[in-house]
Amino acid sequence: MNFTKINIKTSIITIIMISGMVDVNAQSYQKTDSGLKLSADHMNVEVKFYGENMIRIIKYPAGKSFVKNSLSVIKQEQKIKFSVSENSHIISLKTNDVQLFINAKNGEITYKSSSGKELLKEKENDFKPFNDAGDSTYSVTQSFQLEKDEPIYGLGILQNGKMSQRNIDVKMIQNNTWDFVPFFQSIKGYGIFWDNYSPTQFTDTPQKTSFSSEVGEGIDYYFIYGKNADGVVAGMRSLTGNVPMIPLWTYGFWQSKERYKSQDELLDVVKKYRDLKVPLDGIIQDWQYWGNNYQWNAMDFISPDFPDAKK
Repeated sequence: MNFTKINIKTSIITIIMISGMVDVNAQSYQKTDSGLKLSADHMNVEVKFYGENMIRIIKYPAGKSFVKNSLSVIKQEQKIKFSVSENSHIISLKTNDVQLFINAKNGEITYKSSSGKELLKEKENDFKPFNDAGDSTYSVTQSFQLEKDEPIYGLGILQNGKMSQRNIDVKMIQNNTWDFVPFFQSIKGYGIFWDNYSPTQFTDTPQKTSFSSEVGEGIDYYFIYGKNADGVVAGMRSLTGNVPMIPLWTYGFWQSKERYKSQDELLDVVKKYRDLKVPLDGIIQDWQYWGNNYQWNAMDFISPDFPDAKK
């Protein structure tokens, strides 16, 4: 009877040990043709390769779905060769160009070059419930940790007199003189494209660099490792499409002022350039060719001061 009890206890201990070993060795992710999926810290994380040096990261709350047809990205995810392994709670993905290390507990990602040089590290993210005119959605934030003296360039056309966009806090909403693109590239040879069209706050401090958008079903951004500025731009063009060359004449000299009040005034300026034999390739009317303010932005030559605009 005592032997039987000992055997039962031994069997139970053995089962517990085996169960523990299974839990330790079990994969916490699902590999796909173009990346992987995992659940971490009450959210879903998806990694999608768009090339060996181009990765899309999607994060959204657990129990929710994320379906999005980008208005900017034309490239499709790619089936490429990559390796994936897991040690403790760190999942490693490697291509010929870049390495990703994902913390399976909180979903934070560290990016490194193929040689092991650290490029960028994610910090915290956030999903806050948001009522978007009656639709339940989220405000989303993703933060990153940059090096203290790491210059970054981009974000569109900013009237702030800066080249490197470090130590700024700016609301990215298009207006008359500020044209935003939620993209920056680093002197370390990588770029980040935040694929969200809602009003977005870009914030950079010594502690973190973040994009925070008012509306989003999830976090959606692209990491591009081009090794240098040209490589990042080439990656962005591959991702969003090539821009055709504008006509050759547009690279010449243009004349512009606040506006010309009539067709005669504009043509007299052109005539003066010709009389002085100063090359001129374009002249800009800009606005108010539509007449009075009740026809504001009519985008049509309604004003009697421009009787033959086509000519």
